[in-house]
Amino acid sequence: DQEFGTGAVKVTPAHDPNDFEMGLRHGLEQIAVMDSKGHMNENAGPYQGLSREEARVKIVQDLKDMGLLLEVSEHNHAVGHCQRCASIIEPMISMQWFVKMKPLAQPAIEKVLNGEIRFIPERFTRIYINWMENIRDWCISRQLWWGHRIPVWYCQDCGEMICSRVDPQQCTACESSKLIQDEDVLDTWFSSALWPFSTLGWPDNTRDLEYYYPTSVLVTGRDIIFFWVARMIFSGIEHTGQVPFHEVNIHGLILDGQGRKMSKSLGNGIDPIEVIERYGADTLRFSMITGVTPGNDVRFNWEKVENSRNFANKIWNASRFVMMNLKDYQAITVEDEELQLVDQWILSRLNLTIQQVTERLQKYDLGEAARELYEFIWDEFCDWYIELAKPRLFNPQNQREKLLVQNLLNQVLQDILRTLHPFMPFISEEIYQSLPGHSETIMLDKWPEFDQKRIWPKAVDDMQEIMNAIRLIRNIRSEFNIAPGSLIKAILLIPDPVLRKVFSSHQAYLLQMANLEQLELLEELDGELEQAVSAVSSRMEIYVPLEGLIDIEKEKARLNKELKKVESELAKAEAKLQNQSFLERAPQQVIEKEKYKVEEAKGKKEGILQRLQIFSEK
Repeated sequence: DQEFGTGAVKVTPAHDPNDFEMGLRHGLEQIAVMDSKGHMNENAGPYQGLSREEARVKIVQDLKDMGLLLEVSEHNHAVGHCQRCASIIEPMISMQWFVKMKPLAQPAIEKVLNGEIRFIPERFTRIYINWMENIRDWCISRQLWWGHRIPVWYCQDCGEMICSRVDPQQCTACESSKLIQDEDVLDTWFSSALWPFSTLGWPDNTRDLEYYYPTSVLVTGRDIIFFWVARMIFSGIEHTGQVPFHEVNIHGLILDGQGRKMSKSLGNGIDPIEVIERYGADTLRFSMITGVTPGNDVRFNWEKVENSRNFANKIWNASRFVMMNLKDYQAITVEDEELQLVDQWILSRLNLTIQQVTERLQKYDLGEAARELYEFIWDEFCDWYIELAKPRLFNPQNQREKLLVQNLLNQVLQDILRTLHPFMPFISEEIYQSLPGHSETIMLDKWPEFDQKRIWPKAVDDMQEIMNAIRLIRNIRSEFNIAPGSLIKAILLIPDPVLRKVFSSHQAYLLQMANLEQLELLEELDGELEQAVSAVSSRMEIYVPLEGLIDIEKEKARLNKELKKVESELAKAEAKLQNQSFLERAPQQVIEKEKYKVEEAKGKKEGILQRLQIFSEK
């Protein structure tokens, strides 16, 4: 910084890494003025014996006494601190063991560039290459009490240094038995780098080593690509002649709610055992997978954990319903011509979900795979198929239809559990063992395969239109405060005769799921409808007459009261976001929450005004 200081630069090659490098380039003497305990040594002249803190104070005082002190001022600079105890680190030159890296790094770079090793996501390839191309010799010795000892011994008689795989009994030079082993231990990443092959019996050529090495994929965090991944790669190539793995799947880190890395020093870690005891292992596991994009960090969120618990409960309750209705189960062959529209739809959606989940897993996109599965299980199997299956299960007049539905429920649920097993292994195994025709364990079952023959595109499209119509009718109920238990009338205008025929053939679905007492299917309206509200989709218009369902004046009063409340909430949130002090002091997540409140309140306000406008026109 040309604006800072006097322009004079001090250089201490023995006490600063940058100065050390500069000193090597210019042939400067390396003068150490401090001992290993942080006290000034004989090279410090009159300051010998003082601690480094005492010496600094004494030097300033001496400069002042000699009239050489121009100014004392504070400034910010980077000072190394110990990660564990926060003590200030003083750089010193010392004798250490190093591994020469250039000969090891080049083959490790080539194996990645030629595709023998692939990083996923691909963006981490560049990070790895940059590190390896700029690698420096690796200091592998540590002055710690615990670890793998450096396999080097020194002869006390002649000074010979001996490196050996086994404890030597005598000096190789003078045959003296007075040997002392080096007190340093290996860097923990040195031994960790040997893990892929040392765990399989290396250096012996064992059956395990031959069968399992190299392995297919390594899954690890982005923060140890250099520390562990790179070192496993060059160590594997050097010691076995082969890469240790072919794919490296890099995931992000689990951060706390403020976006900070969890650490002992910050005290922001969360004990997973406590979460498991409170919510269950499957719940924690699924919450860590959902909403995650490959390679990106994820913030730990208790709301996500609770949502995953709700999902587990949903699966459990749906499975209990299925199992309760399989007590008189008989396995039958279901012919395609026996399938109803809803059966063709659920089998199609099951197959498409299996295809999508499988493809996502093959790309290591676990978050999207979990989302696909979640939406199919919750939204389609539980909320739609099971509900539409109930009348057929409880119809004593048609036993064949009941057997058909039982077989389909069992088949679909078993495939759901097999697909769910990697995400929620405990609940999937528990439920699976209670279903007819289960094997010894779901872990040994074959992964469900996509079957193109079990796809009915027209059934998927037709069922989607029916479901959309039901959703629109439900939205009208909710928006106009019509009691869920009230039977209502709906009029559907469907210009397309083919689609209108589909709706006509499956009126029972709409009557049941929309709670209708009457359904009319028309090509067009004959005149205007009084006191009716409408909803529109791309292929139909839906009208629900309100007469006799609600008191319009009371509903207008309720909406006006709700409008005032929403406007008050909106004003408070907007005021916060216009407060400069709040924006400067509040955490970013709190600011984002207020922004969300504003958008949510605006949406509510617009919806209320639209409903009031409808009532003013009646």
